[in-house]
Amino acid sequence: MKKILLLALLAVLGLQTQAQITPCDSISYTITSSASTNTLQLDVVIASGFPGIPLVLEWQVCDDALCFTDSGQTGYFPQFNTTDTLKACLITILDINGMTYVCTQCDSLVFGPNGWMLMNMGNPLAIQEIVVEKINDNKVYDLLGREWTCSFANLPKGLYIINNRKVLKTE
Repeated sequence: MKKILLLALLAVLGLQTQAQITPCDSISYTITSSASTNTLQLDVVIASGFPGIPLVLEWQVCDDALCFTDSGQTGYFPQFNTTDTLKACLITILDINGMTYVCTQCDSLVFGPNGWMLMNMGNPLAIQEIVVEKINDNKVYDLLGREWTCSFANLPKGLYIINNRKVLKTE
């Protein structure tokens, strides 16, 4: 009887679960800019009640040729052109109860009517098949895309496109 009671007690105590910690979900950032300047400002946002301590906050922003870095709560990047598409990354090292977590999040940014903004392509809602109507009008084109108006018999030797097919005239 003691064994069953001890086993039940161990099972009850051992089956207690704790909420799963997802520290990287608690760190995000905001974008601050305006249409009148190309300066990009990025600010770290930490969710309220977050039990950890951010040890390192490192920013990296790249265009198609160069990357620039900054560190701390806020990153400033005045060196980009409004025609650039940027890749902004936040690397965070967190300490939560003596455990170290490294979080990396990257997004693409473009310059819009109100300044720098997150480029969100969105998810497709529907995909429709494109139906291509084939037009068989017997028009003759050479490989340079020029239309020939004479009859096929009067064409010089060469390769032609007629009704979306390649036709070789040998005589």
